[in-house]
Amino acid sequence: IKTTQFLSTNLDTEMSTKDYQMGDQRNMQDSSEDGIGCCGCILMGLSYILVILFFPFSLCMTIKIVTEYERAVIFRLGRVLPGGAKGPGMFFILPCLDEFKKIDLRTVSYDVPPQEILTKDSVTVAVDAVIYSRVFDPTMSVCNVENADSSTRLLAATTLRNVLGTKNMSELLTERDSIAQQMQAILDQSTDPWGIKVERVEIKDVRLPVQLQRAMAAEAEASREARAKVIAAEGEQRASRALKEAADIMAQSPAAIQLRYLQTLQSIAAERNSTIIFPLPMDLLSGFGKK
Repeated sequence: IKTTQFLSTNLDTEMSTKDYQMGDQRNMQDSSEDGIGCCGCILMGLSYILVILFFPFSLCMTIKIVTEYERAVIFRLGRVLPGGAKGPGMFFILPCLDEFKKIDLRTVSYDVPPQEILTKDSVTVAVDAVIYSRVFDPTMSVCNVENADSSTRLLAATTLRNVLGTKNMSELLTERDSIAQQMQAILDQSTDPWGIKVERVEIKDVRLPVQLQRAMAAEAEASREARAKVIAAEGEQRASRALKEAADIMAQSPAAIQLRYLQTLQSIAAERNSTIIFPLPMDLLSGFGKK
């Protein structure tokens, strides 16, 4: 039931977004088809007369150029001209009647300010992220939102807080990629009516409190020490087994014990030349022990 409700909610959201976009396109088409009226025609005629009278000086006011990565949204008497954004290259405007806004289509990256977030397990962390976005529809980015860049940044900050508030601290530290993909899907769906495409979201840094860092470091150090003690104990156990097997083998041959004495004397003589050692057979000590 919860899955069905979730799917129905997503479908409703997508349908409302599509209806909103279709409504905006219909409004733009209706505004372009309604015309500018008699006063608009008169003003346009006067504007053309001024351009002709002051030719060629009027070309400085009528000819505009946009680069390859820019588009120009032209408003004539407050209405968007049909055909969408103009560019790249050269286009003409009428003085005193037309107003245009340049929109940059390149991918823009900006940092989300560090957010103090309370995780699901009641741990306060500071998280900042990086957002990469671009404008895919200049007309929608101008007509549907006042400031597309500022709105996207504010939405990214609030989305970061909302998404990370549902995660545990361990998930926040180990599942950065999945969290970034979830944020990207939410932001892309939300900014689609604004004509903005969110291409990538990256969690840049996660800063933990100092006390929590010390506690985690102490826990990691204790676990490492425990593993080191276990490894040392296993090594001593294996070494004792090897020594027992070696002692059993040497006990079967008295000459092997004498050779071991000589090897020990050789190693001691190589390190300490001034030291003189007289080997004492172990049989003598065993004889005294019996008496």
